Amino acid sequence: MKLENKRALITGADSGIGQAIAQAFAEAGADVAIIYHSDAEGAAETRRRVEAAGRKSLTIQGDVGDSASVEAFFAQTVSELGPLDILVNNAGTGAENADIAELKDEDLEKVLRTNLMGPVFCARAFVRLRRQQGGKGRIVNISSVAQHLPTPESSPYGMSKAALGSFARSLSRELAEDKININNIAPGLIQTPMTQKRLDDPQKREESFEKIPWHRAGQPEEIARLALFLASDAGDYVTGQTWTMDGGLTMQWGGA
Repeated sequence: MKLENKRALITGADSGIGQAIAQAFAEAGADVAIIYHSDAEGAAETRRRVEAAGRKSLTIQGDVGDSASVEAFFAQTVSELGPLDILVNNAGTGAENADIAELKDEDLEKVLRTNLMGPVFCARAFVRLRRQQGGKGRIVNISSVAQHLPTPESSPYGMSKAALGSFARSLSRELAEDKININNIAPGLIQTPMTQKRLDDPQKREESFEKIPWHRAGQPEEIARLALFLASDAGDYVTGQTWTMDGGLTMQWGGA
């Protein structure tokens, strides 16, 4: 699977899944725009990995939940790297222990603006660019198994990820004539900085693994390989789908 001379923009590319996707895309031949919110050090490491693979990179601080910021980092990317071929909406945030009766307006807005409005803002900018180039292109959203499963005390997170499923289905029809594919990846428990605290706790780790038939956490590189397939010509006939990658977690849910 190759991305020779393609240009990709990846949000939340400063660590974890986003960083792994950026590295995989660069190794497959793509130049990469690395969008980060606050972890400049992590973004610099991602850039190092992209350039070590012999590809061009660009690091930009931005806020996917702010439409003006999105328009600005898309314009900078096109100006410095050239027209984009691939968009990966990876940036996300959670709202743990958010009992609905105690949920604060600002926490709800933060989750929905980052996890849902962010991909919408980015997709809008990307589609405009691709139509100017005559169409074609790939959009990959990083969703979550929370798209399919109940998320008690974290309902804003679950609803934001479930909405990405509807978003992909709708855009798959809307963008078909443009030959722009859009798909979601729904990871389960993946070993990233966001989950490391849970995995470092022996009791919480064992409780998590008991629910996963594969009895382990996934690795960011595993998600990256699927993203590479969906972004490459190998995934041309796939659109509007959510690909669950969770070691069997959703098949086990409620059954043990």
